[in-house]
Amino acid sequence: MCGICGQLRFDGVGVKTDALSTMMAKIARRGPDSKGQWIKGSIGFGHQRLSVIDLSSHGAQPMVDDALGLTLVFNGTIYNYQALRQQLIDKGYQFFSHSDTEVILKAYHHWGEECVVHLDGMFAFAIWDQAKQQLFIARDRMGIKPFYYSLSDKAITFASNTQALLTQNIDKSINPIALQQQLSLHGVVPAPNTIISGIRKVKPATTITINKNGKFVEKTYWNPIAQRPIEKLSDGEYIEKTHELLTEAVMKRMQAADVPIGVLLSGGLDSSLLVGLLHEAGHQDIRTFSIGFEDIDDEAGSEFEYSDQIVKKFNTRHEKYVISNAEVLPRLSEAVANMAEPMVGQDAVAFYLLSEQVSKHIKVVLSGQGADEAFAGYFWYSRMAAEQGDDISRFSKHYVDRPHEDFLNTVNKQYHGENHTHDWLNKEFLKSGAETFMDKVFRTDITRLIVDDPVKRVDNMTMAWGLEARVPFMDTKLVEWALQLPPQLKMREEGKYPLKQISRGLLPDSVIDRKKGYFPMPALKYVQGEFLEFMSDILTSNACVNRGIFNQSYVQKVIHSPRDYMTALNGSRLWHMALLEFWFQTNLDN
Repeated sequence: MCGICGQLRFDGVGVKTDALSTMMAKIARRGPDSKGQWIKGSIGFGHQRLSVIDLSSHGAQPMVDDALGLTLVFNGTIYNYQALRQQLIDKGYQFFSHSDTEVILKAYHHWGEECVVHLDGMFAFAIWDQAKQQLFIARDRMGIKPFYYSLSDKAITFASNTQALLTQNIDKSINPIALQQQLSLHGVVPAPNTIISGIRKVKPATTITINKNGKFVEKTYWNPIAQRPIEKLSDGEYIEKTHELLTEAVMKRMQAADVPIGVLLSGGLDSSLLVGLLHEAGHQDIRTFSIGFEDIDDEAGSEFEYSDQIVKKFNTRHEKYVISNAEVLPRLSEAVANMAEPMVGQDAVAFYLLSEQVSKHIKVVLSGQGADEAFAGYFWYSRMAAEQGDDISRFSKHYVDRPHEDFLNTVNKQYHGENHTHDWLNKEFLKSGAETFMDKVFRTDITRLIVDDPVKRVDNMTMAWGLEARVPFMDTKLVEWALQLPPQLKMREEGKYPLKQISRGLLPDSVIDRKKGYFPMPALKYVQGEFLEFMSDILTSNACVNRGIFNQSYVQKVIHSPRDYMTALNGSRLWHMALLEFWFQTNLDN
């Protein structure tokens, strides 16, 4: 796991060391162990390393293979690298390291652009092919690892976060399409857009080839289907295979590391099941980490009641952290400064503070992201399923934070326009390979929406402390299988029925049957006191007024009665606006 950056110039100008160094400073926290640069005329790479596989200098990057004429920068982990390495050795390749990085280089040389279909893992990488004079870029199927870029007629510049690109001379205006999506899809701006007009991001399961003259070719290499398998299966057979694939997903993530691995234990079913499966597979010395906050009114700030049960049952080596609300606000600007894009999920700050503590003990953790989307864990799925009407209306009523009319009231006229959120959803739902309305919902959630919400949050907040998060529920094989399960089977017993069945006899029933929780941080949901004052100051500041995004009369209404302006999923619209503006002030203005 690392931070990567680079530039390919089309104008004949050489890449400058200073340009790479400036970007590297903005990705340094992702890779605190070592750093490296490589420049050859109009192409240059920068790398910040977090050493997880092959801790020696042989695994350092940028990795140059002079014999093959290839140079690579890579962020991520390839779980099947050992099998691929042996396969490539059998084909005559010689290796100078034991890293998964070098496996990618050899795989590209052998299979060309098709190398990505052989890679099982999370990855974002760029390879310079000296013979072809072209740059090959790839992002993993689930979009777990980030890849941002800026493209002009002079150069393509890329990095693991937007902060690095914002140090360069790019268009820093607000993208109006992204603005509407940001305020209506929980802060999700689907790739390739970002909130900054001059910055784009590679879509999941996508490769880009760009030559020295700027010719740009984009390809999608994975298109999952959401429909039943040809062979009729019983509920028990569906669940049995789910158990098998999930165990496999957990084990491969434990094996692909030369350092210890822990589990972020929230107390929910998903992370608890990860601990249970590790124990079931024979792991005895399991390390777990939990965080909690102060309660507000009747909103609990922790799930220790449940995580403590898992710790006791499996005798894990546990670290538990309690954060007072007084500690949250002073640390908020740090968390926002490490958000590659504005993230409204209230658990972003929680993950940031938890990762700070966990990184003092280990470098790699397992996390439960993706289980709710893959196995129907959210309360709104059953509500959507029961609705009548067209697909977009059924989905939007229970998911979209701001109907289009409300968005128009929120922003000033210069940002008024078409309903881009509706158009994007319609495009996703019209894709072939989904059997029912709910199949469309699950596929859109797990392959597109999750990428730019919980997954991005976890990557940004953990990597801010040089901590690698691995997400077994987003294993490619498991996701492909989950999309084949009948929606009603997944939604049974208020959702995640297959996971609950796997957990019976393994986890305490009180953890399995509890009401679903969400990583709690009440202060950012029920806004009051100093948090209300902070958000009010942000949204009425000169910087916000001069930026001209928000309709100030609407802002005043929300400030004066924040609990009357909640989203369909019970989020705070005040926080959504304040976070966006605070991100601009932290990352754009400064």
